[in-house]
Amino acid sequence: MAENMAQAFLKMHGAGNDFVVLDLRQVPLRVDAKLARAIADRRTGVGCDQVISIEPSAKGDAFMRIHNPDGSEAQACGNATRCVASLLLAENSAGQSVIETQAGLLPARAIEDGWFQVDMGPAYLEWQDIPLARKMDSLQLDLTLTMDNGALLSDPCAVGMGNPHAVFFVDDLDAIDIQSVGPTLENDALFPERANIGFVQVLARDELRLRVWERGAGLTLACGSGACAALVATHRRGKCDRRARLHVDGGSLIIEWRAEDGHVLMSGPVATAYRGLLDDSLMAVAA
Repeated sequence: MAENMAQAFLKMHGAGNDFVVLDLRQVPLRVDAKLARAIADRRTGVGCDQVISIEPSAKGDAFMRIHNPDGSEAQACGNATRCVASLLLAENSAGQSVIETQAGLLPARAIEDGWFQVDMGPAYLEWQDIPLARKMDSLQLDLTLTMDNGALLSDPCAVGMGNPHAVFFVDDLDAIDIQSVGPTLENDALFPERANIGFVQVLARDELRLRVWERGAGLTLACGSGACAALVATHRRGKCDRRARLHVDGGSLIIEWRAEDGHVLMSGPVATAYRGLLDDSLMAVAA
């Protein structure tokens, strides 16, 4: 293959949620499902939770396209938004960057200690906006699953954060075999677009522990939109305040659900692991 097919990438992560980030604003390349699967494969590709394409935008500083490892597109990814924001903010001195996504325009800014904050927009609470398959109170879904040990997972709260989330409340997060129950819950008929499945253990009014099974990706070390959904769901149930620190497997995030406009603010770290070039043989998948 021609040598100029090689494409530069960044391997980045936010609280362990890892991405292959491609800046395609000046490159005639469109990542499709097949190429995304090849890049995301942890054995034969680079490996990541999501493949992120930075593309031109007429509405914001850039458009962020998100592919899951199975090739499907996600509408929102909070940890990736912070990573992209860190790159865009390094290019200018405006102090704020606006990133266009399928979930809308997301403003982001740098805060202290290398952390970045993203306004993830409003939380959607009506059944048709999440979406759910039928009319239902999103505060307490009619959904129950019996685990292998005989215990029940039931009555989750649903929240839309540009993508659909269902949040279960558990007493002992370590007792949940998420690898086992995640695929079943993700693909339940109640979720016409599948769903991200969160499991929350309340530690204090301002402190939660969270693990998320992401649709199309599986169990990840962190899920930014899942953390937003978890805070909203937990507050709606009266179990926490509007601002809390969420401990995830890869670190921690601070989430705030503003009362004045219903927007959810997510703050967290950004890191770059390395830079590289996608080999011509991998890029040939897109040819």
